[in-house]
Amino acid sequence: MAVLRDYLLAPVRTHAHRTALVDGETTWTYADLERAALGLAAHLHELGARAGTPVALLLANRAEYVVADLAIAALGAAKVPLNAMLSIEEQAFIVHDSAAAICVIEAGRLEVVDRARDLGGDPALVVVDDDWARAIAHPPLREDVPVGDDDIALIMYTGGTTGRPKGVVHTQAGMAANLLSHLVEMELVGEDVLLLTSPLPHSAGFLLQAALAKGATTILESRFDPDAVLDRIERDGVSYLFLVPTMIYRLLDAAAARPGADTSALRTILYGAAPITADRLTQGLAAFGPVFVQLYAQSEAPNFLTRLRRDDHRTDPAGAHLLRSCGQAVVMAQVAVIGEDGTPRPPGEVGEVAARSSYTMRGYLGRPEETAAALRDGWLHTGDLGYLDEQGYLYLVDRKKDMIITGGLNVYSAEVEQVIAQLPGVREVAVAGIPHPDWGEAVVAFVVAEPGVSAEQIETGCRRGLTSYKRPKAISLVPALPTTAVGKIDKKLLRAGWSNW
Repeated sequence: MAVLRDYLLAPVRTHAHRTALVDGETTWTYADLERAALGLAAHLHELGARAGTPVALLLANRAEYVVADLAIAALGAAKVPLNAMLSIEEQAFIVHDSAAAICVIEAGRLEVVDRARDLGGDPALVVVDDDWARAIAHPPLREDVPVGDDDIALIMYTGGTTGRPKGVVHTQAGMAANLLSHLVEMELVGEDVLLLTSPLPHSAGFLLQAALAKGATTILESRFDPDAVLDRIERDGVSYLFLVPTMIYRLLDAAAARPGADTSALRTILYGAAPITADRLTQGLAAFGPVFVQLYAQSEAPNFLTRLRRDDHRTDPAGAHLLRSCGQAVVMAQVAVIGEDGTPRPPGEVGEVAARSSYTMRGYLGRPEETAAALRDGWLHTGDLGYLDEQGYLYLVDRKKDMIITGGLNVYSAEVEQVIAQLPGVREVAVAGIPHPDWGEAVVAFVVAEPGVSAEQIETGCRRGLTSYKRPKAISLVPALPTTAVGKIDKKLLRAGWSNW
């Protein structure tokens, strides 16, 4: 079987003179990236990095992240990417928990390592703001460092049930297969210009690797700014975007405020990570044309388990229901909906979404019980609730842990959100179950509305569209919905902030 570098480094050499990366005012060719990456790989090798050695990346969206990513792949080491939006305590825990032997880090984040050392361990450091020129100036790594299919290639941290992040362990063979899945499903071509504004330590990092394998050009930005995105499309010919739904909403608003903006270069908007409303998708199709592709997956099997294709984004009466779906299983994955007894549910019946693929995680680092709960009989149990239709399209209704039980009856937050999202003047909505002395849990809707829209108007709309037990017991008008470090609506924070009973 292949390992990740087999599918990543050879294409980088093939595309040597093409533009690989734009970071601020600096442009890198593929040859530039390869030289720097193999120099850094040699330096990391001197520091002790071998196949499976955990190497933590504490870097923002910058060219040095891309160089380090390639260097780690060349060595067959285990990448441990850390999102800067996590707290210092969470980052320190990850460095410690992963047993990172080396940290490639920005000078402004050294406090993380100090905290991690308090927990035990003493990783070697490559400080990009101080050591970088010397690190990449090493003679290129030429030693054929042995790498095995089952060596660890990635330890990616996600939310844990105990409040601590948990490390999702992926193998070299799994990440090689995952890169192939991205190349099949992204519909990315070498002529594309990909703009990445979300953190590379999460989903965007997989898309970056696919762009490098294809010979495309990637533009990195440190944050999402809708006006800057429109500028990039118009000025730099950006043809491919990766956005979460809240970003799409902001981009649509910015485009509406700039009716003369030229977005004709835009060919693809790949989106995922959170539900999106059908109304906003319809608005997006009118504004940008048939450019939307949706993905659904988890860190345990990134980024593609299902895909809603361009031609699935329909507004005609016969196909508009597909806008509520996250698509069909991709070529390299299988998806099922199962009941509590572990048997498949018939079309239309809600159960837990399960999946299997050649890039499903090996397990959770140091957490055998959680691994056993998630991986059963060869299937990844996602913790998402949903149903399949007759054509195999998957419809998500809630996270299993977020399903609301009110007065003994089950309420799926997605169903309530869909009704509220279609009401006039509603811009965004999140529905959560809040502990209640009488009902056990009460349905509460947190709504971002246009000026002049009242909670009473939303309540009236809910009475028309929802049966009584599904209607929110309270509607909270908020200026914005909180999001996690990866752009998902943070319902945990919404619940924690509620004190109105």
